[in-house]
Amino acid sequence: MGPESLQQPQQHKAKICMWKYLDVHSMDLIDKAQTTDELKSLLSELLSLQDFQSNLRSAILLDLYFYSIQFCRQQGFNREQTSAFISIVKDTHEACVETPLPNVEECYNYFTELVFCHSIRRPPFSIDLFSQDQLVLITDYVINTYFRHFKLYKYAFTPQVRLDVSFTYIGMPEPKEEAAEPAEGTEPPLSPLQEEAEEAAAKEDPTATLREYISAQLNQELAQLRLLMEQRLRTTEEQFNSKLMQLEKGPSGSKGPSKGKKK
Repeated sequence: MGPESLQQPQQHKAKICMWKYLDVHSMDLIDKAQTTDELKSLLSELLSLQDFQSNLRSAILLDLYFYSIQFCRQQGFNREQTSAFISIVKDTHEACVETPLPNVEECYNYFTELVFCHSIRRPPFSIDLFSQDQLVLITDYVINTYFRHFKLYKYAFTPQVRLDVSFTYIGMPEPKEEAAEPAEGTEPPLSPLQEEAEEAAAKEDPTATLREYISAQLNQELAQLRLLMEQRLRTTEEQFNSKLMQLEKGPSGSKGPSKGKKK
């Protein structure tokens, strides 16, 4: 996979997505499903995951949507809220796996915009489908179940990227094509005089020193590049963890004012 074929992380615009993947009839069927097998079988048909028994990616997605439905049932969401929540989870996942490059910040921003798009009354751009308490519950759930395993989803659903580096130096003599080597066991052993002659010829090669220097410089540059990439990855992970901690502290801070209003 070449650099030109890699899709760069995109900035997505949040839109109202209620009934996007699960319409009213689909939600009626989901409400009637009682057992785990019934619900998984139904979700696999509604979300085009019929090959979940042989396809690991489909099995992972089916588990993601199944436990999202269970979360909606535990929180007492109605049909509109459940359909919108499944759409938010699905759109967030598709934004995650659209590129093998790191895009956790873009995906998290897109997720928060999707949630706010269904929590604020500002038609036709957004609706007040979820309350403030439900907004906190949804954010906590998606962070703890999806974004904490973001790298695992990225690994399972995107191709691995391999970097191959080649250099061409101007002014260097092109290497001569060597004759085809004889089959193994047919080449006669070299005499001591021939071995000494080859070693002397190798020492007299004017490009040998230059090649060794270039190789050493290249190894040094690659080591520095690897170090820089590790530092950037570590910085990104620390920033993401700090955001997670801030969001985890959010519910405790928002419960105080709500209790005051009830009084």
